[in-house]
Amino acid sequence: MARVIVPLADGVEEMEAVIIIDVLRRAKWDVTVAAVSGLGVKGSRGVNLVADASWAQIDADSYDVLVIPGGAEGTRILAADRRILETVRKFVSGKKLVGAICAAPLVLQAAGVLDGRKATCHPGVRQSLTSAMIQPGRVVEDGMIVTSQGPGTTIEFALALIRIVDGRAAADLVAQAMVV
Repeated sequence: MARVIVPLADGVEEMEAVIIIDVLRRAKWDVTVAAVSGLGVKGSRGVNLVADASWAQIDADSYDVLVIPGGAEGTRILAADRRILETVRKFVSGKKLVGAICAAPLVLQAAGVLDGRKATCHPGVRQSLTSAMIQPGRVVEDGMIVTSQGPGTTIEFALALIRIVDGRAAADLVAQAMVV
């Protein structure tokens, strides 16, 4: 069972956050939602979310997978947080799985891990994602970094993460149970 950390900040795209958390938990993954400030998070559409822990309470090194939801403001906050950037760098250098969706590939860019890698993102931030080789796919895999475009691709994105860790059969079982 994979241990996953999902960092949240105010302005997170709530559809992406909730779908990622839900789909990965359906795969029986141990998902910890960690807010960078306190426990309460207000999403980009005003939806209030409650994290499992604050970032300060967790040991990021003890996790296998890091998945970052998007949202313009949430991404800006995460990309400016040195703790998040250091965690991204450690995961990439340790060859642990890292996922980022929507605007969140900008967090990976801020951490300096996208240089020359294939990636995708929300069309609205494509001009800002200058370090990656932008690809047209809904979900793009480059080694242990997986990126995706936005709210409408979140289920596909989460299933790709499951496939990478647990295999196609496990991802297919989760997809079938959700009637995808």
